[in-house]
Amino acid sequence: QVQLVESGGGLVQAGGSLRLSCADSGRTFGSYAMGWFRQAPGKEREFVSAITWSGGTTYYADSVKGRFTISRDNAKNTVYLQMNSLKPEDTAIYYCAASRRLVPRKPFEYDYWGQGTQVTVSS
Repeated sequence: QVQLVESGGGLVQAGGSLRLSCADSGRTFGSYAMGWFRQAPGKEREFVSAITWSGGTTYYADSVKGRFTISRDNAKNTVYLQMNSLKPEDTAIYYCAASRRLVPRKPFEYDYWGQGTQVTVSS
């Protein structure tokens, strides 16, 4: 069973940085591709980034490319999202998710979700 818990959200000024973490308490973390999504008020959940089970390949939404970096540590059952040069439009609840698919980038392709962590970027 996969149980995901996000942490690291908070309030930051524009141009600042945050690092989100997502830990899995299960024993099969290394078998899953992991992704980050976000949802702003009144908007649909959108893809932010994903990483394959080995960590060898990463994917980013165009809106965060060059500013965000996804990584994982399978020994610690944790996936990270380093967010730099944050903008007010990055404000959202950020969710991590686990997928059995090889290259998942749609919400329906994910099997397990965390509860989310709020990121607020002030201008």
